[in-house]
Amino acid sequence: MHLECKKSAFALNPDVHYLNGAAYSPALQKSVDIGIQSLRLKSETPYAIRPEDHFETADRIRRSFAQLIGEQNPQRIALIPSASYGMAVVAKNLPRWPDFTKKKNIVLIGDEFPNNVYTFERVCQDEDLELIIVPRPDDDENNAEQFNHDLLDAITDATALVVASQVHWIYGTLFNLAEIGKRCRQSGAMLVIDATQSAGAYPLNMSQIQPDAVICAAYKWLLGPYGTGVACFGAFFDEGIPLEESWMNRVESERFAELTRYRRAYRPAAQRYNAGEYSQFSQLPMLAVALEQLVEWGAENIQAYCRDLCEPWLSGWQDLGCHIEQPGFRAAHLFRLELPGQENYAELATQLAERNVHVAVRGNGLRVSPNVYNTREDLAALTDALSAA
Repeated sequence: MHLECKKSAFALNPDVHYLNGAAYSPALQKSVDIGIQSLRLKSETPYAIRPEDHFETADRIRRSFAQLIGEQNPQRIALIPSASYGMAVVAKNLPRWPDFTKKKNIVLIGDEFPNNVYTFERVCQDEDLELIIVPRPDDDENNAEQFNHDLLDAITDATALVVASQVHWIYGTLFNLAEIGKRCRQSGAMLVIDATQSAGAYPLNMSQIQPDAVICAAYKWLLGPYGTGVACFGAFFDEGIPLEESWMNRVESERFAELTRYRRAYRPAAQRYNAGEYSQFSQLPMLAVALEQLVEWGAENIQAYCRDLCEPWLSGWQDLGCHIEQPGFRAAHLFRLELPGQENYAELATQLAERNVHVAVRGNGLRVSPNVYNTREDLAALTDALSAA
């Protein structure tokens, strides 16, 4: 499927060159419409909220996200408010992992998002484990390939857990999750994927990777509202310990007249990990609409659109002296431009914003993150602004 530009589908100012979807996505116009409609349901006609309204929209989200990542069982999808919530579920259950008492370390990628570092620093302190952070190599020519090699080398029989992204949130580096998954299985380590910067814009092959969990905040590439997220928990978590004991996560909880007949059994698979009050009558319908649209467009087609959009400009950026991640290890929807001699990227980003070009400063560079709402004119405006800086 070949995608045409979808800017008209979004509630985005047409005069703005927004290239910062890795920070926050703009909303689909139809998501905005359903969100307003849903707010009115709660504010004007709360008596019209039905018991099934607590569950049906969530089921739509489970089906769509499962389809998006290639998960066969939608019941493995839990509704969470944030990526940190999903990582907290992993942290709580990690001591149950087979042969955990024989394990010595947890492995993270270098320059990881703070949530993942803080969560597993605490686990290491509590469980007397070493936190191994694999740094990004300094070699500008081959750093992405070496980054992947170093991460694989860090995974040993002593590793309890590996937390990796499909796409690095700063550099756009692609990690070979299939190889990482294979190494984790060989070493008896749990693999958790933070898909916040990839799911929805880059294909994820669950059968090939075989991760134990996939955690994803929804307000970036899933085009959802802030404060929503999804997680896929594998078979290990089926008998695990949830963070909270929400009534909605128990069997037959849709029978409101019988809620004091306390059920001890959880709903199937990952449903025990749903956050309390996950129904969110305004936000969840917005996420459901967004995910259904992404399934229709297809992550592989979105990635192809971004690649076709950006590739004509690569040589021009390189002529300006920009360093960009090496081919084969670079995502098209998220990448970083490093400019020679540039010492104040915050000032540069401000100069670009004054020309209505919006990117992010992450690390020592500009993070550029286009999507299907971007056009050739957006990339031209970025290039012109960099040339003038």
